[in-house]
Amino acid sequence: MPSRLTMVDKHGVITMPAEIDATNADEIRHALLAAVSDLAVVIIDMSATTFCDSAGVHAIMAARQRAEETGTDLRLVATAVLRILTLVGADQLIPIYPTLQAARAAGKK
Repeated sequence: MPSRLTMVDKHGVITMPAEIDATNADEIRHALLAAVSDLAVVIIDMSATTFCDSAGVHAIMAARQRAEETGTDLRLVATAVLRILTLVGADQLIPIYPTLQAARAAGKK
């Protein structure tokens, strides 16, 4: 399954596939870059992702860079791949939440 973008309460939610590797990371990178270029809030939903290699991490970090340039609020939902994201320091650059609901609620005061 390729990534897909849906709108949930004015948040762009990009649902990631179960596995992200060199075979699909380029497609994912393009989808992420387009979303963070056009939307104020983007949530990368990796709650169903069980594998993410370095190509996937690079795609996410490219989106983080673009989000910083465009002022987009980028959030990440991860459970099974949380360890790899933490090991590479992504959690220091992108807020990571355990559920989509928590990520959606994060911006509400």
